[in-house]
Amino acid sequence: MENWTEKYRPKSLDSIVGNRIAVQKLKKWGEEWRAGSPAKKAVVLSGKAGIGKTSSAYALANDFGWQVVELNASDTRSGDIIRRIALSGAVNETFTGLGEYSPSTSGGRKLIVLDEADNLYERDARGGSPDKGGKRAIIEMIEQTKQPIVLIVNDYYQLVKGGGNALKAMCEHIKFGAVGEEMVPLLKSICRNEGIEVADAVVRYIASHSEGDVRGAINDLQTVCQGKKRVGMEAVSSLGYRNKEKEIFSGIREIFRARDFKTAERAASSINEPPDYLILWMDENLPIEYKSAMDVDRAYHFLSMADVFLGRTRRRQHYGLWSYARNLMFGGVAISKSHNYRSYSRYSFPSWLRKMGASKSARVNRKEVERKIGRYTHMSGRKSREIISSISGIFNANTRIAVEMAGKLGLTEDELALLVGKTRAKKITDIIKKGEEAAGEEARQQSIFDFLGQKNI
Repeated sequence: MENWTEKYRPKSLDSIVGNRIAVQKLKKWGEEWRAGSPAKKAVVLSGKAGIGKTSSAYALANDFGWQVVELNASDTRSGDIIRRIALSGAVNETFTGLGEYSPSTSGGRKLIVLDEADNLYERDARGGSPDKGGKRAIIEMIEQTKQPIVLIVNDYYQLVKGGGNALKAMCEHIKFGAVGEEMVPLLKSICRNEGIEVADAVVRYIASHSEGDVRGAINDLQTVCQGKKRVGMEAVSSLGYRNKEKEIFSGIREIFRARDFKTAERAASSINEPPDYLILWMDENLPIEYKSAMDVDRAYHFLSMADVFLGRTRRRQHYGLWSYARNLMFGGVAISKSHNYRSYSRYSFPSWLRKMGASKSARVNRKEVERKIGRYTHMSGRKSREIISSISGIFNANTRIAVEMAGKLGLTEDELALLVGKTRAKKITDIIKKGEEAAGEEARQQSIFDFLGQKNI
């Protein structure tokens, strides 16, 4: 199924949902480039993910007939690469989509788009530069450019701090905000185009729970509509846990990419889940996010120390120890990396939680078998757990004893299956049922004879 966010990506600035003032400013900047006299050669589009920054940049290029050269700062955190690709694109002339030469004097333009431009490291304490001059290269690019440049960021102040301070004066800052009710007509339009009848309440629920994220809202809409022709409110229940899982993934990513204790702790607090639950997500996804073996080793050292405090918390029921665990598993893990990892990593649901979920019924049955054995033999749960293997051996060796004891213990077929396997459990259960039916028939016949005797018939 085609991804709807791509299928319905706006082709023109007039089609951008929300952020009317920001879009007008961007269009005005484009007009200045078309006239050949821009006040600022570059613009910075800032705001949270999913609200239309990148779509606006591409819509601008489409409206003005510009070719796009895109570079992602998170993938190429190097001044040399930025100079080689983006700077050469900014200084040199362009060609049309058909390969024809299109000089800037006749209106031919390329739009240089640098996404995630705020993900560039500052120089470290020893004077090294993990981003190898990335911000300096961006400044040089803007100084020399003959082409329009768009920098896209989530955090404007992360871009302009330190070595990026000069960008404040060099770029026009256009701030994008969360999209509100304006996305409702868009979602309804998508439903009509897809030929799916969706209840108005569903569309409004998705819009109101998207927190202004248009891309997220469209993804949610596609989720509830997939494989259906009519969608009612019952469909949105499937979004509940998915949104919670998405929130956890987002928070974990912020923790891994934080550069100090405070930022990591703030990201963890936003998830609103206890540390003994979050440590499972950290453990599962740490080797996915951190690529360096040394970084993984240091991070797991902090994570293992956090697990010690979590264990003490469980044993002593002293939840004041959670603060130490949080500092180690969030702040410690965040600062254990030698450099930031900005390439996208697909996180996984904790395998331990998945296994526990899959084995939940088996664990419940086992606990019930232990309880029934303990009650019958006057043993503790721990003692009855120790003799389960012996009882299993006896039941498998002697069907008569298995039938008699299963009846006395009141074991269900699922509980029996834990001791003797599914096939044998069914056989034993059938024997017990036939015995109960025979006993029931005998008791019924006896009650009839008693009744006839009382009536002297």
